[in-house]
Amino acid sequence: MGKDNFDYEKFEQEAVEAIKSGKEVFGKEGVFTPLLKRFLEKGLQIEMDQHLKDDTQQQNKRNGKSTKTIRGSSGSFELSTPRDRQGNFEPKAVGKRQVFLGEDIEAKILSLYGKGNSYEQIRSLLHEFYGLKISAGQISELTDKIIPELEQWQSRPLRRMYPFIWLDAIHFKVRVNGAVESRALYNILALTPDGHKELLGLYVAVEESATMWLHILEDLQSRGVEDILIVSTDNLKGFSEAIEALYPKTMVQSCIVHQIRNSLKYVVYKDRQPFTYDMKSIYKAPTIEEAEKALAALENKWADKYAPAIRSWQNNWHKLSTFFDFSKEIRRMMYTTNTIEGVHRQMRRVTKTKGAFSSEMALKKLVYLSIREISKKWVGKQSNWGLVMAQLKIKFGERFDDEC
Repeated sequence: MGKDNFDYEKFEQEAVEAIKSGKEVFGKEGVFTPLLKRFLEKGLQIEMDQHLKDDTQQQNKRNGKSTKTIRGSSGSFELSTPRDRQGNFEPKAVGKRQVFLGEDIEAKILSLYGKGNSYEQIRSLLHEFYGLKISAGQISELTDKIIPELEQWQSRPLRRMYPFIWLDAIHFKVRVNGAVESRALYNILALTPDGHKELLGLYVAVEESATMWLHILEDLQSRGVEDILIVSTDNLKGFSEAIEALYPKTMVQSCIVHQIRNSLKYVVYKDRQPFTYDMKSIYKAPTIEEAEKALAALENKWADKYAPAIRSWQNNWHKLSTFFDFSKEIRRMMYTTNTIEGVHRQMRRVTKTKGAFSSEMALKKLVYLSIREISKKWVGKQSNWGLVMAQLKIKFGERFDDEC
């Protein structure tokens, strides 16, 4: 096959005979691979001609060719790509750093990784279904291509107002200078004014602290968040103070489920069931007056045995009782952090086989890809959103801005 005089009639005859003889259609030795290779190389030459033509000062010139292996769903082949002296030629037919033919393969790899498959599992699946043979290192390089997208997503502008935000952290193991250390991954899940879920960001730190949450809230402000109506948090000390410092009008609800767990740490096993039942009468009460009566009853019954648990309820009551200002539809949404913990459970399913991550970026990369997969299911609005939105407008007036 000549470079500039391709005999298509001869190729057609040879291709038909080769197929009849059982030769592979695609792949390194495939019948149609020379034709695909020629089309791509010809396209690259045309792009280079136009690139040099667009150089008005005519200072740039050709600088030979380089060769790379191109892999596709039908096999692989060697492709010659032209180079220019200034090194600013960016081809479109096959990108400068592109080694997979077709973004569908790259998208499949990222999706498989985001669903929790290991590099070895991805290699096996690609070979079984597409005949592709690629190394774990190449898969790692491909997943690294998601980092600029992750960084852009992390710094993207946000809405001016969010009616609900849930704040919580999840912990992972990360290798640091050869040692395995714990890292807190902070997540911020929000409901938009039209009732859809949106993860606003993810942050990694050595441990969970009110100081780090203050830094995260500052980042949200810098990205455009001026107002938050309701925040649901765990019971971390200093958390509500951090929120109040930046969003003084925001109503803070501490998680009832976290409060129950913390209280039961002081209770012996045989008393746990009746103690839990008595706590339930507090947060299931129809009004705050009834809840306060139930809290007093809890104190009268159990204070002699479990004073620390009772004091915990009393000391945090101003944060635990916020949800009584709202109807049952809104109470259900705000009195626990179950909404974001549900997202964490899905993240755990993806990351549970990973052991210790090689770096903080490896952790963020996988969690971000898992978020992309999880958020594909966030297509519907929050249940009863029309009713909730009407109540929020009454409660917060102009602060609820459904146009933001």
